[in-house]
Amino acid sequence: MPTVTDMFDMTGRAAIVTGGATHLGRAMAAALCELGASVTIASRRAALCEQVAAQLRAEGYDCAGAACDVTSEREVDALVDAVADRCGRLDVMVCNAGGSGDLPSTYVPNSSVEEFMHTIDLNLKGAYLCAQAAARVMVEQRSGAIITVGSIHGFTTSDKRFYDGLDMRRGGVAYQTSKGGVIQLTRNLAGELGEYGVTANCISPGQIPTPDSNAEIVERFRLNQPIPRSGAPDDLKGAVALLASPAGAWITGHNLVVDGGWTIW
Repeated sequence: MPTVTDMFDMTGRAAIVTGGATHLGRAMAAALCELGASVTIASRRAALCEQVAAQLRAEGYDCAGAACDVTSEREVDALVDAVADRCGRLDVMVCNAGGSGDLPSTYVPNSSVEEFMHTIDLNLKGAYLCAQAAARVMVEQRSGAIITVGSIHGFTTSDKRFYDGLDMRRGGVAYQTSKGGVIQLTRNLAGELGEYGVTANCISPGQIPTPDSNAEIVERFRLNQPIPRSGAPDDLKGAVALLASPAGAWITGHNLVVDGGWTIW
């Protein structure tokens, strides 16, 4: 009978974390490294990925950096093939790369179709391409875990009143629609891949500010959460550990909300 410690051990397993060099991705990549996995972190910023991978290797972990634009099917397929060839397997794909895009947020009734499609590509198409490429390997080996990263804004909307008086962007229809799509994509992946021993789950974070986040909006959100503190990237480490490791082998199609209780109201 395996112990709980055994169930979280990922020694000998291979993982990819897209967008793994910064913020939430870096924390999740570190968590998988700490559990013993061989982790490849990938994004369009190859030099930064290698820099972060070198830092983790200096701490004694097995980590590599790679270049990949998740909106390019060719680059995603090449990334997955390279990791599977190098490691002989692929056990975990964390589809984390995404965001609100590089274009300014625009709002209905004057929203930008270009921004909408760009954000859909970045969040939803990117998750789809990464999941499908990983699934090809995982189906063949009859095991694996696909983890997507959604958002609480994938099933709620953004309250414009929180941004009153602030000169800053907020998530609009493009971001929220794309993240809602990620959650539904994950459920469908679970239904299609379960018979092959492959799980698919989503992590939906709440408000986890970056160092350059607007201080006033961070405080507004903090004061309106049941747990009255801001989220931190490390708050996702336990979630990804559960869903990536054998401890989560009987969890699939789930959207794990990590938000300090924000969405209970």
